[in-house]
Amino acid sequence: MSALKELAEGLVSGRVKVVDLSAPLGPDTPLLKLPPELAVDTPKIEIHKISEYDQNGPFWAWNWLKLGEHSGTHFDAPAHWITGKDQPNNTTDTLPVEKIVAPVCVIDCSKEAAADPDFLLTADGIRAWEAEHGAIEPGSWVVMRTDWYKRNGSEDTFLNADATGPHSPGPSVDCVELVVERGAIGWGTECIGTDAGQAGGMDPPFPAHNLLHKSGRYGLASLCRLDQLPPKGAVLIAAPLKIVHGTGSPIRALALVGG
Repeated sequence: MSALKELAEGLVSGRVKVVDLSAPLGPDTPLLKLPPELAVDTPKIEIHKISEYDQNGPFWAWNWLKLGEHSGTHFDAPAHWITGKDQPNNTTDTLPVEKIVAPVCVIDCSKEAAADPDFLLTADGIRAWEAEHGAIEPGSWVVMRTDWYKRNGSEDTFLNADATGPHSPGPSVDCVELVVERGAIGWGTECIGTDAGQAGGMDPPFPAHNLLHKSGRYGLASLCRLDQLPPKGAVLIAAPLKIVHGTGSPIRALALVGG
């Protein structure tokens, strides 16, 4: 109780800062594009007015939405990928909520990503970070800071695609393997998905999706403002909507940072 009291006092006094790690969610939100032979793309987000203090509702305003589970800043549950389909509690309505509020390790790759949009964080890169900041503790989130969120205002620059496909930074296969080995509850990036843009050509393809969900871990994509978090010491809150049989959900990701 004393820890909760200190947290409450810190929030009221401003000693604990709340950082919004989410992008705006609306019709202009960049969405993942898939090859036409694989799947139908997620439709553009639509916001439809039901009433706004008018004849349809004189005292209230509200809307109905059309959007995909994996739109904007979002959460990937294990059921999202075939490797996680048989995991227990693998959907957004069944996952244990105590696991989605956790310490966060922030690995800064912003300089490397600025120099090379196809930059891959490797296991050696994580070990170098651990040598400086300490080991990744089991039960932590691990997120890759690239400052890619600054491109989020434009779908073209955010996806950064050409004739060879999208080009955005992400994890290598051995990076994801080490994140799982360390006991992290999940992995997150500032890009449109948890994998690098060219991850379809890796072995296995899309290792963040493949290996994380195979192990019952979670993914976070399109995070923002990781540059406002320390390497260690913050707490990440990433709560998906409790969608029945949900494979994922848009989220309002928040971080608590001590002053």
